[in-house]
Amino acid sequence: MPGSQDFAPDPRNANLLVHLDGALVPTEEAKVSIFDAGFGMGDGVWEGLRLHKGALLFLDAHLDRLYAGAAAIRIDVGLSRAELVAVLKRLLDANGMTDGGHLRLMVTRGRKASINQDPRNALGRATIAITAEYKASVPGPGLKLATVPTRASGPDVFDMRLNSHSRLNLIRALLEAIDLGADEALMLDPHRNVASCNATNFFWVKAGTVFTSGDVYCFNGITRSNVIAACRGGAAPIAQGDFALSHLSDAEEAFVTGTMGGVTAVREIDRRGIAINGPVTLRVAAAYAAMKDADAAANRLV
Repeated sequence: MPGSQDFAPDPRNANLLVHLDGALVPTEEAKVSIFDAGFGMGDGVWEGLRLHKGALLFLDAHLDRLYAGAAAIRIDVGLSRAELVAVLKRLLDANGMTDGGHLRLMVTRGRKASINQDPRNALGRATIAITAEYKASVPGPGLKLATVPTRASGPDVFDMRLNSHSRLNLIRALLEAIDLGADEALMLDPHRNVASCNATNFFWVKAGTVFTSGDVYCFNGITRSNVIAACRGGAAPIAQGDFALSHLSDAEEAFVTGTMGGVTAVREIDRRGIAINGPVTLRVAAAYAAMKDADAAANRLV
């Protein structure tokens, strides 16, 4: 079953370069030390960037999140925003990429004197790695979601709004969903309210209104923010707040959002089928597509 992160294989990816600490190298030659904090401890932050019509979509918002996340865990990126944008452009130019790409920008605390939790053992230079691939979402009949035991967590436990390399709790949630025959996990917050999926943010529709969680127990999603803005701009009425799982029992439509898939329809929640790509979902998806095109036209990079 396809998940929200699945993609179609593309033969153009065979010969692409990646960026690693200032150098452009073939994918198979890109290596980091086993003493790197990202490898040993999941100690770093990352961004997924979508290349659309010559632009890295909503790049300012992604860089805001990257630098804020690095600052929160006291990692010095070592490059200014302008320098980092120049690195991204250089990578795209070297690969001849102008559309249909997906970049993963990763910044770790770098190499350490010894692998342990103490950040004071870092040798002082962040590792910056950027992959560039041609990726298109796999068309499918909509996602199956299953509510799982693993809970979404708040900033006092494990801050889901920090886009960190540490993803074990989310991987565990996905494994639980797969065991239930679903494509992605639907996670509740510690108060048993609907919170998030394991890799995307979750929305549902009732009587023409879009519902989603508050901001504490979900990802700080760029696509989520844009969809909320599109709804407030007229795509559909929207309500944010704390909603018990029972609120989904009569949901008419649902979708998830993320950089990779944009707006992806849901067809089943806990084995109950719902309408796929209903009228509200289609309006929201169209509004988001228009936002993407407008951002690309205004911020072309290559």
